[in-house]
Amino acid sequence: MTRTFLSLSRKGAALGSAAMITVLALPASAQDAGVDPVMSGIMERLDRLEAENARLRAEVDFMRDTQARPVPASAQPHAAVVSAPHGASAASVPTIASGGDGETAGLVGFDSEYGYAILDHAERTNTKPLYQLRAVSAGKLRNRVTLSGGATVLANYQHSNVDDTFGYLMRHPTGANQNGKHVSEAVIHSAQLAVTAQLTDGVTAFSELLYDPQQSFGGGTLTALSRNQIQLRRGWIMLGDLDRTPFYFLIGKMDVPFGLNDTVSPFTNSTNWHAFAGLAYGAAAGYADGGLSLRAMAVQGGAQFRAANAPVNGTSIPSRLNNFAVDGSYEAQLGDLGSARIGASYLHGSAYCQDYPVVHFNPCQARNPAWAAYGTAQIGGLTLLGEFARTTDEWAGTKVPDPTNPLSVFDAVHVTSMTVGGRYGFGTEADDAAQPEFAVSAEFSRFTAGDDGAPWEAQSQLVAGLSWFPASNVNLFGEYVRAEGFVPLNFLSGGNLPGGATWSRQDANTNVFLLGIQGAF
Repeated sequence: MTRTFLSLSRKGAALGSAAMITVLALPASAQDAGVDPVMSGIMERLDRLEAENARLRAEVDFMRDTQARPVPASAQPHAAVVSAPHGASAASVPTIASGGDGETAGLVGFDSEYGYAILDHAERTNTKPLYQLRAVSAGKLRNRVTLSGGATVLANYQHSNVDDTFGYLMRHPTGANQNGKHVSEAVIHSAQLAVTAQLTDGVTAFSELLYDPQQSFGGGTLTALSRNQIQLRRGWIMLGDLDRTPFYFLIGKMDVPFGLNDTVSPFTNSTNWHAFAGLAYGAAAGYADGGLSLRAMAVQGGAQFRAANAPVNGTSIPSRLNNFAVDGSYEAQLGDLGSARIGASYLHGSAYCQDYPVVHFNPCQARNPAWAAYGTAQIGGLTLLGEFARTTDEWAGTKVPDPTNPLSVFDAVHVTSMTVGGRYGFGTEADDAAQPEFAVSAEFSRFTAGDDGAPWEAQSQLVAGLSWFPASNVNLFGEYVRAEGFVPLNFLSGGNLPGGATWSRQDANTNVFLLGIQGAF
């Protein structure tokens, strides 16, 4: 745009100069003689030149007035201008901000720190809208549009003591994808592309496209087309500006504000996330001021994308806003020691409401609410977290109703999940660095869905992790994972095998050795 202004200004100056040169170039005798036809032609030409010059100046003024976000002179060295396509004017080419620190201001930009955080599946799992508002308030997203993208690739080896029975939760354990007692793979676990657009002051739009063949609900093997689809994982339009008001509002497809559901592990989500992290259509409102955060969401009824289900006239048809969630947390500074955060949540309709036999997305006859409590602490380089979630009612599907089935001796139970973990970051020389260079972590989590002694009683997970961040947006990591028990959600208590048997079992153990890279821009 700056180049266009200069071009138009130079053109106007050139036209004015041409007029002056024309007058000066006339023979002196013609000027002295006062020849009327000659002077008349000169005056007509001057009028045309003045009109052209006025039009060009008007175009310059119009473009200056309508340019929404001019690039300041201090930021211009950090910006790259895309070459104009053949036949296009320079004015039609957007400015692409290449800086990642929020210093530039143009039409399209990138911020690698923001991109990694907004797409990370391990942390800020249900607080991304608030993180987004804080990023805007911090001046990190000065461009009209911020593009983000990321990918996670894995190489792993898994061993189970039972054929075709692998309890590792970061991929759907199906016989179509895991055969025998030993499996290994080198795959892309996920890839994402996101757009954050500041439509105007206080109005932010967000959309995230996700490719996740390992955790897709599609059938078949890992290479089946049904598992290799791209979905809109999240998307919303949000009203909010923390510099003006602590309130914000959004509508779209988003994470349900229930529990913490974060992990200190580099890659593997906790069982709390797998059991209670909701993803649903709905409308949300929040309040954030100082360390206080309050959130509420009206959740669409029926069986939602993840971990939310409220029946609609005994069906799973999502035709009413008849579910909701609320969450409150407070973070306190502990002086030079660090900070601590505590919170609690309530979900009016959890996913644990189906009757026997349990099939995901099936309709429920009644709601089964859930509550959660959690806490985190940051003490120097040490991060600690703990979380507990539980349904308020027993899950009907955990009871086999057929009295002739030997499994009917086990009573229905409340569903619970708990997580405890810690991570220590080190190796960064800069005191103000947002991301330590190295981190070691350990986390234990447990999902309980059955009576004592039932084959579907519980599944536990222990994760030991190591991360190396050569840059704040690239994580090279390794994990050892031990999963004890095999309790898939579908047909958890049986109903799909001959004689009413169940494929859940407590004696199945899985060991996973995993290396991976997660990066984002």
